[in-house]
Amino acid sequence: MFNFAPDIGVDLGTASVLVYVKGRGIVLREPSVVAINKDSGQVIAVGTEARRMLGRTPGNIVAIRPMRDGVIADFDVTEKMLRYFINKVGARRFLFRPRVMVCIPAQVTGVEERAVRQAAMQAGARQAHVIEEPMAAALGAGMDISQASGSMVVDIGGGTTDVAVLALGGIVCSLSLKVGGDKFDDAIVRYVRREFNLLIGERTAEELKIEIGTAYPRRAEERSVAIRGRDVMSGLPKAVEVSTTQVWEAIIEPLHLVVGAVKEVLERTPPELSADLVDKGIILTGGGSLLNGMDRLLSEETKLPVVLADDPISCVAMGTGRALSLMNYLPRPKKDKLFRRVV
Repeated sequence: MFNFAPDIGVDLGTASVLVYVKGRGIVLREPSVVAINKDSGQVIAVGTEARRMLGRTPGNIVAIRPMRDGVIADFDVTEKMLRYFINKVGARRFLFRPRVMVCIPAQVTGVEERAVRQAAMQAGARQAHVIEEPMAAALGAGMDISQASGSMVVDIGGGTTDVAVLALGGIVCSLSLKVGGDKFDDAIVRYVRREFNLLIGERTAEELKIEIGTAYPRRAEERSVAIRGRDVMSGLPKAVEVSTTQVWEAIIEPLHLVVGAVKEVLERTPPELSADLVDKGIILTGGGSLLNGMDRLLSEETKLPVVLADDPISCVAMGTGRALSLMNYLPRPKKDKLFRRVV
C-alpha cells in the first residue's frame, strides 16, 4: 500500500537528537532533554527549551536526559520525546505513519536494542529499523564501505565512542566505549570542585570545554576564562579563572580511554585491512571529535592519518538517511548486515 508519510532517520544521541527526513535532509537538531511536571507527569518542554531549564527548575518540574551512555535510561520519557520530534517534523500525516531508522551504539545488548525499536514504534513509526552508529557514521561521511578494503571510523558522541573497521559492507571489528562528551563534562565538574572548591553545572562545564578545551595542549593557544558557580565552603556565589591547560588536565583520563579503544580495535584488525588503513587513515565523526586537537592526538598515538569529517555532528543522521535509500536495493532487513527491523 502506498504511504504518504516520508521515511525518517533519527540520530538518538545522549546529548542531542538529529532527525533526517527523506527528500528534505536534516530538519531538526535539538538537545535530548525533556522537562516534566512531576505531579501530573505532563511534558512541559522538549529539546532546546527544556535544556534551558537544566539546573533552574522549581521543585515540581524536573529536566530529564532520557538517554544515558547511548542507551535508553527512561523508556517513557524517550517515547514522549521521539513522538514530539516525529510530529514536529511533520513526518506523521493523518493515518499514515513513517518508516523510522534509529541509530544504536555498536555492541548494544538485545534488551537495549529492543527498547529503542519499541520506543520508535510507540512514538508512531509504521516500521522501526536500527543501524549501528559506526556504520551510519561511515555512510554519512561519504565513505565507500562496499569495497574489499578496510575503512576505519571513530564516532565520538555525547554518551559513547564507537570505533569500527569496515569492509565489504559490514563491520569487521568494533568497540563501543561508554565515554563521550558527557564524560568530558563530568571530569571538568569534578576537577573544578577539587581544585577550586567550586560547584558548577553541566552546562557551564560544556561551555568551558567548547571555548578553551583541547586534547592536544602542545599546539593549543593558552587561554583563560572566568566561570561562576557556588563555593563549596561558604555556599556563596564565586568566580574563578580556568586555563586551557587546566581543562586538558581535567579531561586527560577520558581522553586516554578513547585512545585506548582506538588502539584496541587496531590490534584486532586483520593484517590485510591494517595495510589499507596506512593510506586511508581514520575518519573522525561525532560532536566529541570537534574538541580542539582531537585529530592530532589520535594521529600521534596511532601513527595514522586522521581526517575530520566535513560535518561530523550530522554524519550519523545523514547515514541513517542514506541507509533508508538503500533499503529497497538490499536483501530483506532480517538478513541484512546493515540494519534490523521490527514490524
